[in-house]
Amino acid sequence: MGGGLSKALGKLLGNKEMRILMLGLDAAGKTTILYKLKLNQSVTTIPTVGFNVETVTYKNVKFNVWDVGGQDKIRPLWRHYYTGTQGLVFVVDSQDRERIEEARQELHRILSDREMKDCLLLVFANKQDLPGAIASSTIAMQIPVRALG
Repeated sequence: MGGGLSKALGKLLGNKEMRILMLGLDAAGKTTILYKLKLNQSVTTIPTVGFNVETVTYKNVKFNVWDVGGQDKIRPLWRHYYTGTQGLVFVVDSQDRERIEEARQELHRILSDREMKDCLLLVFANKQDLPGAIASSTIAMQIPVRALG
């Protein structure tokens, strides 16, 4: 575990600029998260058809964040964004119990792509503040990322 953390920190601190890909099923909250990070305020969004890209600076590191739409017809296009990606933020809607398995399958499909084998991963259990949200610990069990390594 410590070696993985050291590797991740080395990647983060060794670069002054990182390409981050933000993916997840439609309506998971990717665009809302992106603009909360960028503007530090909540914004009203509409479904993303295509992508949004913003630069978010944190502690002298520029994160070029690509937020790509998550509708099922757009997902086959995700692979075109993989090249050069250093980090993946996979957003899961914690309220959407019906589609947790679909989210798991999509994440595993992404991570099985050769282009994504070395990128850092954050599974973001979004909407934890809403009633009926699945606990992040339960999402971690339902989307077992460690099993992929």
